[in-house]
Amino acid sequence: MRALENITVLDLTHMLSGPYGTMLMADLGARTIKIEPPGHGEGTRRLLENSLYSRAGMGAYFLTLCRNKESVALDLKSDAGRELFYGLVREADVVVSNFAAGVTTRLKIDYAHLSELNPRIITCSVSGFGETGPAPNRPSFDLVAQGMGGGMSLTGYPDGEPLRAGIPIGDLAGGMFGVIGVLSALEARNHTGRGQHIDISMFDCQLSLLNYMATMYLMSGQEPGRSGNGHFVHVPYNTFRTRTRWLIVAVITDNFWLNLVELLDDPELKRESFRTQPGRLANKAFIEERVQRAFETETCEYWLEALARYRIPAAPVNDLAHAFADPQAKARHMTVSVPLPDGSAVDQPGNPVKLSDTYADIYVPPPVLGEHTRQVLREFLQLDDANLDTLAKNGVIGLGERR
Repeated sequence: MRALENITVLDLTHMLSGPYGTMLMADLGARTIKIEPPGHGEGTRRLLENSLYSRAGMGAYFLTLCRNKESVALDLKSDAGRELFYGLVREADVVVSNFAAGVTTRLKIDYAHLSELNPRIITCSVSGFGETGPAPNRPSFDLVAQGMGGGMSLTGYPDGEPLRAGIPIGDLAGGMFGVIGVLSALEARNHTGRGQHIDISMFDCQLSLLNYMATMYLMSGQEPGRSGNGHFVHVPYNTFRTRTRWLIVAVITDNFWLNLVELLDDPELKRESFRTQPGRLANKAFIEERVQRAFETETCEYWLEALARYRIPAAPVNDLAHAFADPQAKARHMTVSVPLPDGSAVDQPGNPVKLSDTYADIYVPPPVLGEHTRQVLREFLQLDDANLDTLAKNGVIGLGERR
């Protein structure tokens, strides 16, 4: 048994923020039925399709985000398509979307409409700015969320331009918080018997991720600013060049510092004033310059071994090849082989949620457009092939097949 295998999710999402959240739920066993427009499907189906990052006619976005999902091609803009969708809602647990503001209301697939059909239904909407306040209609993508959420003001070097995170944390955080909201609503439903609506704002998520740095600002009125890879409290806490790769050292206690001094055996670092954090912070540039001189004399691998002997927190700055080749990543199955509709397979990042009981690494291919339309509508709505063929002829549904 997998943790969410008794939950059925209707997935109306597109691009990254919503699909990432529904992918996590699908990985944990939720039956996740992706509702796509007939004809062309969800937007990321075609993204990167004719590139190095494509397999079986699908690009890396869709290959990753739509594993473990079923595809039903359904025209939600038509009355007949909505009626079919309503039938699915009566049997489902969760509906997730990340449309622009007002779309679900206009299509009559918002919580107000769907809860009339199924009082236990849980709906989750992930949008740039949420559904309340002065800016619900403002368009947003990852970079907008990162910029407005304050994180970019903290990323980069003090004399450089603000930088976005290398991973799309604006989008990914929306998906992750969406999952947290859905799981919370499912637990609440166990007690109340009622569903509810979850309103996730990517902007809110970025503000939440500021965490203690936001509290510092709200207490003092002072902007933390950008500090590169360094830290505004701990020294040395930074990246350093070696003869091979970049190396991270994170000295956050006085004992770690004493161990580092013993390892490096540099008389300039043995000053009494450096033994405590305030003295190190006051001499940050000098200390980091001395540490840099030492580290550039040997390889990253040499220093990692030496730092481990002295129990000093350290790590390489891995590129993706080194990250996925790390024995820790391999031991925790963070690379998984996902089969594809054409019989081949592609490696992808695994599921980071490791449950001790209700968990299994099971992956099925991302679906061909409309691959499961016939199966799902038969099962949920008891429609026969004649009805389904008529609906397909009229453009209400799409009936895909494995290539």
